[in-house]
Amino acid sequence: MEVQTTILPNLFILKNIISQDNRGMFRKVFASDLFQKNDLNTDFKEFYYSVSYKNTIRGMHFQIPPHEHHKLVFVNQGSIVDVVLDIRKNSPTYGKHFSCVLNADNGIALYIPKGMAHGFLAQEDNTIVNYMQTSLYSKECDKGIHYNSFGFNWKTTEPIVSERDLAFETFQNFKTPFL
Repeated sequence: MEVQTTILPNLFILKNIISQDNRGMFRKVFASDLFQKNDLNTDFKEFYYSVSYKNTIRGMHFQIPPHEHHKLVFVNQGSIVDVVLDIRKNSPTYGKHFSCVLNADNGIALYIPKGMAHGFLAQEDNTIVNYMQTSLYSKECDKGIHYNSFGFNWKTTEPIVSERDLAFETFQNFKTPFL
């Protein structure tokens, strides 16, 4: 497993080693010793996964204090364009975004720190996205930013977006609690 930096501070790409043979494929997505060596939080409290149709956009999601969290995201079926937006007011990259492709074949996971909004576009039907989070879900602290309000080109003309995600406020109107 290899840890790579990105343009957003404390957002990391984790390149997993994939082993394949006549039985199929094996991939390790988490190793506490590697996380600790790189000062990454290993205290995961919840694990989720979603199944999405092609052109589904989920996001941009996060939790505010006191239930903010670090998140580990990876795909084990299908493909996504994963998007992360820095919403930490004092960050040198506040308002900037990072994107990359996560899919079942490339062995890439993203480690997303507190203070960043996360979303993705499913590129295939039945794409399975996995999320490990360091805090428990809190309905009161569960927030979002409208997916189409911060300058990212989703490259889809007919996105499938939930009513909840469509109702999120724009990045321009969002008052961040993250410093």
